[in-house]
Amino acid sequence: MAQSDVLVEIQGLEKEFRVNGTVVQVLRGLDFSITRAERVAVVGESGSGKTTLMHILGTLDKPSRGKCLFAGTDMFALKAAQLDAFRNRHMGFVFQFHQLLGEFSALENIMLPALIGGSRRAQAKAQAQVLLEQVGLAHRGAHKPGQLSGGEQQRVAIARALVLRPQILIADEPTGNLDSVTSAGIYALLEDLHAEYGLTMVVVTHNMDLAARMDRVLQLQDGVLTPA
Repeated sequence: MAQSDVLVEIQGLEKEFRVNGTVVQVLRGLDFSITRAERVAVVGESGSGKTTLMHILGTLDKPSRGKCLFAGTDMFALKAAQLDAFRNRHMGFVFQFHQLLGEFSALENIMLPALIGGSRRAQAKAQAQVLLEQVGLAHRGAHKPGQLSGGEQQRVAIARALVLRPQILIADEPTGNLDSVTSAGIYALLEDLHAEYGLTMVVVTHNMDLAARMDRVLQLQDGVLTPA
């Protein structure tokens, strides 16, 4: 594997929390890498450290020890403003609960990261409209989240995550709040978007059907990677 093919490299990653004066070790010395355009599932029982790992990969939380390199850059060596700008430009996030803003339309929700990133409104709107069509919701752009089904809301959230063409999509239980039929539609959408954009994907999931569609599965148990 060429070094240039590696997008994310985790070295000696540890995370601990202090709870009522007791140190709780959540992640224990993780080492792994993710190549460009690779689709990786992270699985494990509740409390195994999956969401904590996702937050560190997405630079939403800092490790206690170890490094998280993105294209060779140590993310946590950056200043706060640099890290915020990097996260907005290069990372897309999808969560179990879509976290759409209820007062805005589907189109406006998708536009937001582009506007925050400094895009002109016309450009952000054009990008959002393209993505609305790609996720099959071109006819629903004026609707607010409360007027959309759960699956439609998650499709809007995925489009929002991709509006700035990030290098990596990080999804935490993207189908965890959906029925099996709607979940299957989200699986197919993620596969289509991967084929379209060559996205690197990290998907944290309890759903082994979704995990089986990924290129590789990382299994966490008590904060340690074990054979999947």
